[in-house]
Amino acid sequence: MSHPLLVHPDRLLPADPALRSIARELYASVAGLPIVSPHGHTDPSWFAKNQPFGNATELLLRPDHYLFRMLYSQGVNLADLGIGHHKATYDPRKAWRILAEHWHLYRGTPSRMWSDWVFSEVFGFTQMLGSDTADLYYDTITDALATDAFRPRALFERYNIEVIATTESPLDTLEHHAAIQADNASGAWGGKVVTAYRPDPVVDPEFEGFRDNLKRFSEITGEDCLTWNGYLAAHRQRRAFFAQHGATSTDHGHPTAQTANLSAAQAEALFDKVAKGSFTAAEAELFRAQMLTEMAGMSLADGLVMQIHPGSFRNHNEALFAALGRDKGADIPMRTDYVNALKPLLDKYGNEASLSIILFTLDESVYARELAPLAGHYPCLKLGPAWWFHDSPEGMRRFRHATTETAGFYNTVGFNDDTRAFLSIPARHDVARRIDCGFLAQMVAEHRMADWEAAEVAQDLTYNLVKKAYKL
Repeated sequence: MSHPLLVHPDRLLPADPALRSIARELYASVAGLPIVSPHGHTDPSWFAKNQPFGNATELLLRPDHYLFRMLYSQGVNLADLGIGHHKATYDPRKAWRILAEHWHLYRGTPSRMWSDWVFSEVFGFTQMLGSDTADLYYDTITDALATDAFRPRALFERYNIEVIATTESPLDTLEHHAAIQADNASGAWGGKVVTAYRPDPVVDPEFEGFRDNLKRFSEITGEDCLTWNGYLAAHRQRRAFFAQHGATSTDHGHPTAQTANLSAAQAEALFDKVAKGSFTAAEAELFRAQMLTEMAGMSLADGLVMQIHPGSFRNHNEALFAALGRDKGADIPMRTDYVNALKPLLDKYGNEASLSIILFTLDESVYARELAPLAGHYPCLKLGPAWWFHDSPEGMRRFRHATTETAGFYNTVGFNDDTRAFLSIPARHDVARRIDCGFLAQMVAEHRMADWEAAEVAQDLTYNLVKKAYKL
């Protein structure tokens, strides 16, 4: 039996009537601000080609590891969802029915909240997703996606997205970004989609195909990337190429936040080992650590903002990784040190006010103990928002409670959605705005902040800080 789909206008605002009244006013002042999405993983070909998304499963289920990892945890075969190498043989309607039959699994999760917003606000559903409404949902969504109003560019404009940054490796041709730029120049489309430089495939010696990636890096740049100087020159060249395609940031997804400050001779000798494939796990970690410091130096020179996303045990499920590859929902948070790990980099560059490094964590225990004190002192450091597993109402609240007293609001960088699922972008930004307004309402009610100050902070957290931090 179907149930009403309820997306309450006061969702996530404080339950206390007095606080809720303040939060409502604050939220009303920022709800309509443009979305700035400075870090994410949407596909730039969507915006370059502006082709229909196809069907409900292709738009909402297959790109969203939050959704399919839950199904996998309950024994659903990912092949039946078209995940991995099975896209050509799976039945998208059957995959959608599987999601609908298991919809109860998402009760209380951010995924449920984001999805219900999409179902209600984007597609106009009034009945909840379930076994009895699965085909109605699939057909309604799929039929809508065939219309011009639901093409990627139209949705980009409908939800007032000012800019989206995607993430590409140095080996990417950026052809889709070039096509978008050409349309921008001709006036065919005004949407701003930029790239970000993610060098992991040619920085992490343990990344699959690393040596082949170095050879490809050489072919693309014309530099000898099997030599240390040629390798560094190739990075500088590609960073400049990415900047020409709109990049204002780099992104580094290392297992840890470890940095190093080796001498030039030591760094070259270490590179020779990793380039030849004759390295230990400790040497791989040292090389990644050295490259964070090298990248910080390059950012100081070229102005690209540096993001560090450490602390994920990537591809924890070895059998799944072997069968389907990376990014299949098996990445698990780890304990992460920042105070000792970042010291070599900070000893070299920490006092450079013109350098901007944004730190993220999956280890919430370090917010108050390490990250907020670091960002509250070093001019080059800012704190990224609650990330990944903690990109949730409670995670956002914990972030504000743990960091504000030491780092304040202005050593943070607003919100970013870090998503592959396009329509969750407006849903996630709406959640962040509501949570921040609730947090600020508490401060106003406790007479810790004037109401006009809270209104300014709400505007800054929603829009101004992210534009400044990411140079957008």
